[in-house]
Amino acid sequence: MESGINNIRDKRGIFITFEGIEGSGKSTLLYNVAAALRRTGLDPVMTREPGGTSLGVALRKVLLNPDMENIGSMAELMLFAADRAQHVSEVILPALESCQIVLCDRYSDATAAYQGYGRGIPIDVITSVDNQARGGTIPDMTVLLDLPVEEGLRRARSRNDEAPDNSESRIDEEEAAFHRKVREGYLTLARKDPERFLVLDAMNEPDRLEELVMDEFRSRFPDAI
Repeated sequence: MESGINNIRDKRGIFITFEGIEGSGKSTLLYNVAAALRRTGLDPVMTREPGGTSLGVALRKVLLNPDMENIGSMAELMLFAADRAQHVSEVILPALESCQIVLCDRYSDATAAYQGYGRGIPIDVITSVDNQARGGTIPDMTVLLDLPVEEGLRRARSRNDEAPDNSESRIDEEEAAFHRKVREGYLTLARKDPERFLVLDAMNEPDRLEELVMDEFRSRFPDAI
């Protein structure tokens, strides 16, 4: 995956993605960072994949539904790509063109980690499909929350047990071996693109994680605040 940091001045906004295995706390961190940015007077756009558009909401109901256990790996890839193509054109790109900060819960690295390293689809196939879906829109910074698979699954499955309908547990229910491949995939991606990635220990307290991300934000984008 290419880094967008060197092109930040060519963009009119700032695009930050949050990644990690199930239960890593990325959604919580995204909300906390958004709140911190608002306290500085900024108004970030918060979005997610899948589900950042009307089409994405419909696709999310399919992709994360535990009853859809027979979705093939290639079909899964194409559904995520369809979600991303619509998401970029409808939400992400217009926001960046309007000088906004976009905070996104999962993006292209999730596809590489889950469908590539996890499912075993060749990375060159993933890259080709993803390039078409995102149309050159690259994150300026990617926050990767890393933690042991066993802890992530414990958190995720506890969350699902508390959910009223448990309708988004399809990926969580995969075997631990699958999630270990995903975790290693994420770490491999981070090693290949250290300029874009900020890798954090997800065992840190939420307040500390927020502080670390905001420190990095100020360092990378000093003119934004």
